[in-house]
Amino acid sequence: MDFTNPLVYGVPCFLGLIALELTYSKTSDNKDLYKWKDLLSSVSLGVGSAVVGALVKTVGMILVFSVAYDLFNPMVDGVRTNIMGYESFGYAWYIWIICMLLDDYAYYWFHRQNHMVRFLWAAHIVHHSSDNFNLGTAVRNGWFTIFYKPLFYVWIVMIGFPPEMLVVCLGIEALWQFQLHTKYVKNLGFLETFMNTHTMHQVHHSRNIEYMDKNHGGFLNVFDRIFGTWKELDDSVDIEYGVTAPPNSYNIFVILTHEYKNIWADMKKSKNWGDKFMYAFGPPGWSHDGSTLTVKQIRKKMKEEEMAA
Repeated sequence: MDFTNPLVYGVPCFLGLIALELTYSKTSDNKDLYKWKDLLSSVSLGVGSAVVGALVKTVGMILVFSVAYDLFNPMVDGVRTNIMGYESFGYAWYIWIICMLLDDYAYYWFHRQNHMVRFLWAAHIVHHSSDNFNLGTAVRNGWFTIFYKPLFYVWIVMIGFPPEMLVVCLGIEALWQFQLHTKYVKNLGFLETFMNTHTMHQVHHSRNIEYMDKNHGGFLNVFDRIFGTWKELDDSVDIEYGVTAPPNSYNIFVILTHEYKNIWADMKKSKNWGDKFMYAFGPPGWSHDGSTLTVKQIRKKMKEEEMAA
């Protein structure tokens, strides 16, 4: 069964909504919401990501999802059967819901590891590198995450969900993620108890120490709540968006590669191979001599200082 990726229809809507928010912000009292050079960088990165994504999609689908599906769900007497012995899943409405939930679970861990593993963070930092939070930032996507993202989702087709179903779910997830990048949508009441909302995503894009590495969910916040990474927006906190080590450039190639250069520079600080490994694959901020700290280390130090005061 063939389905169309929702992003085919979503992209024109993205551009229209960006134009609408941009126009409204410039004609209201929020003229600094968009900066022209920053928006140009974000849109350029988004276009590049779409082009790279289109090229990699064939590899991701054919060599990863489709091959994994066929390998773990072979045809047995004309019926798709998982190697565990049960019939592979069809297209019933409740199967779609289950697939969306599994997709969101996979997205949580994919997104969380992008913040926990520095080499992955080097690809994902592109999305966080702007100090603006608007719908333009939503399309500011790194080009290299596309190469490893399928690895976080392939298990879903391995257990019997059709690849095209998963691709549609990925598209729905991307649509929800896009519209979260606006400050014009306030508290959504009851939905805040289980959905990943706009206020929660503001927290995620903040570089305030109390907010960093929080709210990794896709369209749900339940996994953040379960695994201890959920944080509610505090209206009394003045949010600063962006990252602690920004690229300080509007050049998209600098934005795409600056953290990889930082990793290389840090790896040369120590001759110990274990330290070199940690600089590349440990959490961002880790250092062998304590010259820089991870988010957890900073919070621990702040707590110790508060208790000692």
